[in-house]
Amino acid sequence: MNIFVGNLSFNTTEQGIRSLFETHGSVDRVNVVTDRDTGKPKGFGFVEMANDGEGVKAIAALNGQELDGRALTINESRPKYEGAGGRKRY
Repeated sequence: MNIFVGNLSFNTTEQGIRSLFETHGSVDRVNVVTDRDTGKPKGFGFVEMANDGEGVKAIAALNGQELDGRALTINESRPKYEGAGGRKRY
């Protein structure tokens, strides 16, 4: 299960997110999204959990919980739509 984690502090590390989610199950991967030009965090990331049941429990337990002084927004990640955010080309 791929889980979106929003409203992250710019000081939050991948290890901090992993530690938070591992209390609810096995975490395969954590990715904090960064700006490709500056390398600075964008304030959101993704957590991959192998077991969907554990992922659902983690979302329910952690949504709204504070991490590094920020209330997290956590939900199941939706697939990226084709062409999202891009310009139309004719």
